Amino acid sequence: MQSQRKPPTELPTMEPQNGENLPLSGKPYHAFILSKSHVVPICNLVLPAKFHSILPAIVIPAVLFCRGKKWKIDYYGNRRGKTLDTKQWRKFVNDNRLKSGDACVFELMECSSSILKFRVQILRGDIPLQLHDKFSGETKDTPIYLE
Repeated sequence: MQSQRKPPTELPTMEPQNGENLPLSGKPYHAFILSKSHVVPICNLVLPAKFHSILPAIVIPAVLFCRGKKWKIDYYGNRRGKTLDTKQWRKFVNDNRLKSGDACVFELMECSSSILKFRVQILRGDIPLQLHDKFSGETKDTPIYLE
């Protein structure tokens, strides 16, 4: 008699678990090493110019997906420096206990005239100073190499 296997109760997820990071999906991304202005007291995040040509020039909702959770945040594409809402970004910073020296990889998962979706991966720790310039300018076409 052949035993029957029960289907799994949980489906695998594409979100990192327990602080793990996932490989990039091939979609546009940018890595930020967070500075003081990103995390305190201003909590200001301007998206890089390299994203400007693919992001809409309007105000629309955005969603940040990180570690199995999501944060709704307003995106201001109608400004010269395309930004995320300061108060909502501060909530993301506080909820994830981000600090200066941490890095975030923003991967643009969906971009339409009605919503933006970013998968955000957090890299903790003190990234050595010699990597700051190398890491902060990475894009989809130039992969991140940590030696």
